[in-house]
Amino acid sequence: MSAEATNPEAHPEARPELRRRGRSRIDLRRLGRAALLGPTSRDRLPDAIGHVAEAHRAHHPDADMSILRRAYLLAESSHRGQMRKSGEPYITHPLAVTLILAELGAETTTLTASLLHDTVEDTDVTLDQVRAEFGDEVCFIVDGVTKVEKIDYGAAAEPETFRKMLVATGNDVRVMSIKLADRLHNMRTLGVMRPEKQARIAKVTRDVLIPLAERLGVQALKTELEDLVFAILHPEEYEGTRALIAAHAGERDPLPGIADSVRTVLREAGISAEVQVRPRHFVSVHRIARSRGELRGSDFGRILVLVGENADCYGVLGELHTCFTPVVSEFKDFIATPKFNLYQSLHTAVATPEGYVAEVIVRTRQMHRVAEAGVVALGNPYATATPDAAADPDEERVDPTRPGWLSRLLDWQQSAPDPDTFWTVLRAELAQDREITVFRADGGTLGLPAGASCIDAAYAQHGEAAHRCIGASVNGRLTSLSSSLSDGDTVQLLLAQDASSGPAAEWLDHARTPAARIAIGSWLETHPDRAMATTTAARAPLSVVGARGGGANAVADVPDATVRLAGCCTPVPPDAVAGFLVRGGAVTVHRIHCAAVAQMRAVGRTSVAVHWRATADCRVTLLAESFGRPHLLADLTEAIAHEGVEVVSATVEPPVEGRVRHTYTLQLPDAAGLPALMRAMRDVPGVYDVSRA
Repeated sequence: MSAEATNPEAHPEARPELRRRGRSRIDLRRLGRAALLGPTSRDRLPDAIGHVAEAHRAHHPDADMSILRRAYLLAESSHRGQMRKSGEPYITHPLAVTLILAELGAETTTLTASLLHDTVEDTDVTLDQVRAEFGDEVCFIVDGVTKVEKIDYGAAAEPETFRKMLVATGNDVRVMSIKLADRLHNMRTLGVMRPEKQARIAKVTRDVLIPLAERLGVQALKTELEDLVFAILHPEEYEGTRALIAAHAGERDPLPGIADSVRTVLREAGISAEVQVRPRHFVSVHRIARSRGELRGSDFGRILVLVGENADCYGVLGELHTCFTPVVSEFKDFIATPKFNLYQSLHTAVATPEGYVAEVIVRTRQMHRVAEAGVVALGNPYATATPDAAADPDEERVDPTRPGWLSRLLDWQQSAPDPDTFWTVLRAELAQDREITVFRADGGTLGLPAGASCIDAAYAQHGEAAHRCIGASVNGRLTSLSSSLSDGDTVQLLLAQDASSGPAAEWLDHARTPAARIAIGSWLETHPDRAMATTTAARAPLSVVGARGGGANAVADVPDATVRLAGCCTPVPPDAVAGFLVRGGAVTVHRIHCAAVAQMRAVGRTSVAVHWRATADCRVTLLAESFGRPHLLADLTEAIAHEGVEVVSATVEPPVEGRVRHTYTLQLPDAAGLPALMRAMRDVPGVYDVSRA
C-alpha cells in the first residue's frame, strides 16, 4: 500500500469540502519532501524552512527566528548524506515534524527541539553541544525525545516499551507532542514498508499513541492518525467510507445553507460570530454510518460557531434554540464542565424546517485553538518560572500544564508489579474517555475516571494510607466504599486509627483506577492470611450474654400475667404503649405506633391495659451500625459501661461491604439516660448510626 493510499488527504475527491471552502490548505507531507537546503545569506532563513517560519509567525508574530535558523543549519549539516527509506534526504523528516507543530501553534523552544530531535541519536551531535548552543530547555526536550526514539517497539509492542516512554516523556508534555508529530509524519510515509510492518506500527499507534493524543487534547493529530490507521488496518471499510464521501460530493449539501441561516440569525441578534462548516473525518463518518445506518447530507459534517467571549457562547445557544427546533438530548455543556483534556465547547443539534438535523459546536476562538492543539497551544509551561532560580538537573520537573491523568500514570507506573500488569492497566486507563472531578472535604479536588468508586478516591487522596479506610460520606450521607461517584460529588473518607488495618479482597471488584488496584493487590499479596480471611464464608453472629437479666418494668392489668417487652420496637419509659394477650397467657407490650399493633388488632388479639412501674430502670435494645475495624466491640462496650449501663446481651453480625451491625440489649438504671447513652455510642470512632431496635 502506498503512502498516498494510506493518507486521506491525498485524495481531493474524498475531501470535497476543501474545494468548497475555496481556501488553500498546506500539504504538510508534500512540503516535507521539498525541504532541501537552498541558497541563503547569513541573515535570512534558509528557503527550506520558510513554511515553518510562516506558520510560526501566524501564531507568534514576535518570535525570534534566528534560533530556528541555527537549529536548522545544525540539523541539515548533521543529517547530510543520510536518506530515508522513501529515498528522500533525511532532513525532510525533522522539517515535516516541525511544520506540523508550527501549524498547531507550538512555541519556539518546541520547534527548535523538533528540528534537532534526531540529531543526538542518529548523528555525531552530543547533548552537551545542544546545551551549549541552545540552552537547557532545548537540551532537556531533545534528551527526552531521544530516550523515546531508543525504545524498541518490538513485534508485539512490549509493555516495558510504554513504561519507558511514559517515564521519558511524562515530565514535559512537549516531549510527547514531538513524539506524536513524529509518528504522524512516519505514518504518512508508511507506504514504503512491508505490509506486516505497516500493520504492526498501525496497531501500536491505535492502542497507545492515538489515546495519548486524545488525552493531550491534540485533536488535529489524533483525527489524522485515526484515518491513517483506519486505512491500513481496515482497508475494505476505509474504501467503503471513501466511496460514501465521494458519492456525497455529487449531491446537494444542506450544511452550507443551514450555516447561512445561522449567520443571519446571529447577525440580527447582534452577535459577532464566525460560522464554518466542519467536515467529518473518515473515521467519524464511518462511526456515524454504523450507528445511524443510511446517512443524510447533514451527517457528513458539523457547524462550528466561533465567538469572542464565553458569555457569547450562551447567547448563540439561546438564539439557536429560539429560532430552530433544538434536539434536547444532544445538548452538552463542556464549558461549565470541561473534559479531562482541556476541551471546552457547547454541543447542540437543531432541526430545520426541511427536516435536516445539524450538529452545532459553539466555542470561543481561544477554546478552538485549545480544542485543535491541546497542550501544544499552552506554550512553554516553564515560561513563568523565576529566571534566577537555580535548577537542580537531577530534580524532577513538575509541569504545571500536566493533565491529572498523566500525573496518575506517572505515579502508578512506578508501583506496577510487572510489565504485563502495567500494559493491561495502561490500556484500560487510556480507554477511559471521560473524567470526573470530585471535591474533598478539606476543599481540594480529585480527578478520577468516570465510574470511579469511593475506594478509588481514597487511594487518590491518601495513597497507601487508604488501606485503613473504613467508610465514606458522599454529599453528607454515609455510604459504602463500593459506591460510584459522580461529577461534582463531595466525598469525605473515614480512616481507622489502627495502622494494621487493611483492605478487603472484594475491594478489587469496585476499584477502577490503576493506583487503587495495584495498591490493593500488593497488600493482599503480602498479607495472604488476611486476604483469605476476607473471602471465607460468612461466620455465625458473635453473641455476648451478660451475667444476669432484668425483669420487665411494665405492668399489665391481668393478674399474675407474664409481661414481655416486644423486641420489634423495644418500648421504654415513658413511651406510650399497648398490650395484647398472646398464647400462654403472656402479655406482650408494644409502642403505640409499632406496626405490630395494627396486626394484633387485625387478627383479633385481646387488648390489655398496661402501664409503667414507678421504678426508673428499664431494658432497651439498641442497634449500632459501624464500619468494621479491630477492637470496635471492646470500644463500644467500654463506652456503654462508662454510662453506667449493664450489657444484658450483644450480637455482632459478620461484616457486609466493610460495615458491621451490632445489637445490644441493655439494662439502664434510669430511662432518662437513654439519649446520652446513644450519643456516647455514636461518638465511638467508626460508628455512624445508633437506633432503637
